Order: sequence, then structure tokens, then C-alpha cells
Amino acid sequence: MFTVTFPLFISGAEIAFILFIVLMVFGADKMPEIARGLGKGMRQIKDATNDIKSEITKSAEKQGLDIDITKDVRQEIDKVKEDVEEISGPIKRKF
Repeated sequence: MFTVTFPLFISGAEIAFILFIVLMVFGADKMPEIARGLGKGMRQIKDATNDIKSEITKSAEKQGLDIDITKDVRQEIDKVKEDVEEISGPIKRKF
């Protein structure tokens, strides 16, 4: 079965209902314009976020700060995953 996870935990049926309401309110001829506008807006937000990230990274490097915090976070996540697998391994096998 194929499931898609959306932010804010919106299910497929809820998305279909929202699209149906938008279709009823704006009509089929306006749907492409609305989708284009949403796409452009999302792209602008993504570009702005990337610009902010790069400015923060440049500033941190300029100040000599360690910017590789993700390495430590990934190590901790892997450690927790291993602990969970170690604990839940025998439980999974019994079922």
C-alpha cells in the first residue's frame, strides 16, 4: 500500500475535499493560475530559506564557529536507533 505523509498530518481524503471546495469556489479555469501562484510562492520561500541558511553558514565560518552540528545529531540518532533495535529485537521475534 502506498501512503503519502503530508505536513500537518493531512490525509489524502482531506486534501481531495479541499481541492473539491477550491474547484467549486474558483472554477476549473482558475485552478491552473492558483496552482502556479502557489508553486511560485513555495519556490520563493524555499529560495529565501536557502539564502538565510547560506548567510548564517558564511557568518559562522567567518567567525570560526563549528557548523557541523548535524554530524553530532546524526550520531545520537543512530545510537538511539541501535538501542531501540537492541531492546525491541527479541520482542519482535516472539510475535
